Amino acid sequence: MSVTNPNLPKSIQAFRTYTAQMFLRDIMAGLTVGLVALPLAMAFGIASGVTPQAGIYTAVVAGFLISALGGSRTQIGGPTGAFVVIVAGIVAHFGMSGLAMVTVMAGVLLLLMGLTGLGAAVRFIPRMVVIGFTNGIAVLIASTQVKDFFGLRTGEVPSEFLPRMKMLAENFGSFNPVALGLGLGTLAILLLLPRFTKRVPASIVALLVCTGVSVIFHLPVETIGSKFGGIPEGLPPFAVPEFHSEDILPLIPSAFTVAMLAALESMLSAVVADGMTGDRHNPNVELAAQGIANMLSPLFGGIPATGAIARTATNIRAGARSPVAGMVHALTLLGILLAAAPLASYIPLTALAAVLFVVAYNMGEWNEIGGILQLDFTAKSVWVATFALTVFADLTVAVGVGFTLAALLYIHRVAETTSVAPVTEEYIRDGLPHSLQGRILPPFVTVLRIHGPFLWGTTEKLVEATTDLEVFQPVVILRLRNMTAIDATGIHAIETFARQLQDSGRTLLLCGAMQQPSKLLHGERFLDRIGRENFMANIQTALDRAKEIHAAAEVSKAGP
Repeated sequence: MSVTNPNLPKSIQAFRTYTAQMFLRDIMAGLTVGLVALPLAMAFGIASGVTPQAGIYTAVVAGFLISALGGSRTQIGGPTGAFVVIVAGIVAHFGMSGLAMVTVMAGVLLLLMGLTGLGAAVRFIPRMVVIGFTNGIAVLIASTQVKDFFGLRTGEVPSEFLPRMKMLAENFGSFNPVALGLGLGTLAILLLLPRFTKRVPASIVALLVCTGVSVIFHLPVETIGSKFGGIPEGLPPFAVPEFHSEDILPLIPSAFTVAMLAALESMLSAVVADGMTGDRHNPNVELAAQGIANMLSPLFGGIPATGAIARTATNIRAGARSPVAGMVHALTLLGILLAAAPLASYIPLTALAAVLFVVAYNMGEWNEIGGILQLDFTAKSVWVATFALTVFADLTVAVGVGFTLAALLYIHRVAETTSVAPVTEEYIRDGLPHSLQGRILPPFVTVLRIHGPFLWGTTEKLVEATTDLEVFQPVVILRLRNMTAIDATGIHAIETFARQLQDSGRTLLLCGAMQQPSKLLHGERFLDRIGRENFMANIQTALDRAKEIHAAAEVSKAGP
């Protein structure tokens, strides 16, 4: 079989043009992201209701397999914040054997999705649903870390949000000032150090400094050692978990939720990686790799895994060129397990809580809320419902209700913008400025058109049509005359396209939007990102604007 086969793992494809220089860059990137992943893996393990080593074992085993077998060159796999809430709930109700069953079942579902070509379908999840449960998960993660950050003395913290917050409020008087001070110090390093340098992982520096202070001054704070007895030194232990057949049916909804979250986050991470590297991942190969990784992770004491956006971005910025970097990242963590595991017992839990506070904030996509609030009531209701149900109910209910509302909104949008009316002279006259008939397109302009509703489930067509930006001219006009409807997912797709064009030195102009799309596209946030001056009434004014941009560029090239 040829190594150019697109259905082969990217690791095999990469070796066709692999060089020694690329290998050195992959090693450095892998070492860097391995150090970044260490505190995150432990923190996600603790927040999920399991041990810190379970998080590391997941990053080692699943992280290696996802890189070795996946469809992305630079994707980094491991435990992520998306799973924290649902994993903690499964452990609380079904124990570790239940978690192992869910992880394996989710792995089987992911593998089937990859083998049957459903990888691309994951991209059709409505934007409002994605943002809603991402915001909700971020709030839940932060709420689970309040106890350790403040050093509260409480009993077992409830898994439900409202009872948890009630217990924390009732016991807030028991907070430990030393733990709080150490946690605030960790936060300060995490937030301030990246402003001065991004070469050194802030999370590692924060843990080293705060752990050192705790040990030197014998601070009375809870540590990994005092709560979990430290981290075992050596290879991840292989053991077949106990499986209870009577738990299969009750755990099926959780398995579907884990599989969908893993698929969604891995695809989002892979898309981010594509945007940073110019590569294009294979979603089906990636999901198959995610499935295999999750099927094997529980055999080594691991938990669910998926692609991690922040670690993937770190990997790319550190110079990764192939999946070898991801494999080196996993081996780096394995080396730490073999050589330095006992030292982790001194890490204060308040420091790890601070790390997760930052993770929760970064994953929340809070900057998207401003744009959501500018949408109409029906669009906002999908986000509000998904967010509220994620926080106050559970992810399975939230995603199900979010999908249902989004589907109903989809039908509403199509019905609302479908019209039947006689053709009049006024209609013909109004359409003339939008017509391309008889117009000569300048050589520095590319015109794209969107025909029909541009809603979730259809926005991938824009991605497919604009894969190679090099074929586009300096000015790209997106003609919206025949785009009948748009939603938040469509707006996000156009924003992403505009940003890609801007990064490549090109300008995007929009023209001819009809009533419903025009109303949403004229939101303050969207206009600020696109540029008010680049939103035209029709194709003629767009061509005139393109000539102005071209003339200004020519003057700039000529110099003073």
